[in-house]
Amino acid sequence: MITDPQGTVLALFLIFCRIGGCILAMPGFSSARVPALLRVFMAGALSLAIMPVLWDTVYPAVRSSNATYIGYIFSESLIGVMFGMLARLYTLGLQFAANIVGMMVGYSQPSASDIFEDGSESALSGFIIFAGMMLLFMMDFHHVVFRALIDSYTSMPFGGVMDMRSTLISFTDTLSTTTFIMLRLASPFLIYGLLFNIAIGFINKLAPQIPVYFISTPYLLLGGLFLFYFSVAAMISQFGQSFATVFIGR
Repeated sequence: MITDPQGTVLALFLIFCRIGGCILAMPGFSSARVPALLRVFMAGALSLAIMPVLWDTVYPAVRSSNATYIGYIFSESLIGVMFGMLARLYTLGLQFAANIVGMMVGYSQPSASDIFEDGSESALSGFIIFAGMMLLFMMDFHHVVFRALIDSYTSMPFGGVMDMRSTLISFTDTLSTTTFIMLRLASPFLIYGLLFNIAIGFINKLAPQIPVYFISTPYLLLGGLFLFYFSVAAMISQFGQSFATVFIGR
């Protein structure tokens, strides 16, 4: 039986702020294809599910606070958005790598709409992004994020002031690690594009009267697609396996 309905609702709303802020920025859930009302329902359901676990942490602070409740709302929302953005930065890195792959194989012209956002992507980069996100959901990456978010009530106590220095370090470390991982995944295509263009440049010097650019483009695309066919499985697999090392390490 609920003895304090008002305090229960206030505690639930503060949990909702941290969970909702995470879902607001987390990849997949924050997609333009997901209706805003569905995100609200998901955040509400998750808040209700974890409220018994966090009851002893949240309710005493709510019961003893009056004027600081607005500050709690702001700080809890900011912490949730931070966790969601750390995961989102990693998936933005995959978009960066997919654009590199499309550019190196000569398949960078936008010809299809983005699967997750309202922009446009090439068919090749869209395929890579969709495959990477599907693998992350198959590996339950959202469970990892939500578990880290619940554990954050220990590392970032409820009602405390957010350490902006540590937050900035987390963001820079995530960006650095993600950049190195994505460059490693796209490195075969970078090497392929570099060697192919150097070879075409030598051919153009030997036979300047031949329109080498128009002749070489089909061969560039053909070789790039063959390379993509043999390497896409390893590329997406390493992307999925590296998520835990990037996110949990924070």
